Amino acid sequence: MSDITELERRLSAALERIARAADDLARTEAAPAPAPVQPAGAGEAGELREALESERTANAQLTERVRAIKEKQESVVAGLERKVAHLTEQLDQSGQELARLKRTNQQLVEANRAMSESASQGLAEPHLINRTMMAELEALRAARAAEIAEMDEILSELKPLIGEVA
Repeated sequence: MSDITELERRLSAALERIARAADDLARTEAAPAPAPVQPAGAGEAGELREALESERTANAQLTERVRAIKEKQESVVAGLERKVAHLTEQLDQSGQELARLKRTNQQLVEANRAMSESASQGLAEPHLINRTMMAELEALRAARAAEIAEMDEILSELKPLIGEVA
């Protein structure tokens, strides 16, 4: 961007010089000339016109370059925003799976504690065994869902790399 700023500064300075020269030329042409216009003055005016046209062309090129850079920057920013949104969604999903896994593990710990207390008293209660098995099954499901979410994250990062290689 500093190159563009420097080019804009130089272009502005050149346009100011040309404008001053054109004003000077207009003043000299407006003043009554005692003699016909000499070819040297016409040559100078022609040179100034050529310089002005050259600067206009350079200005148009610079303007086009600035526009192209701006469009490219906007497209990059839009792509990054999409990627951030996607990664945020994945992070939210992983957080939900982690919370589910924590809840399930807490249930499993409680069920195991109740079953351990029952066993220490010599009582084998079928509903505690059933509750423990259900908590363990839910823990396995939650762990599997967390692994699937993690694999989806890995695959979403690998897909662009695979596409580039192909």
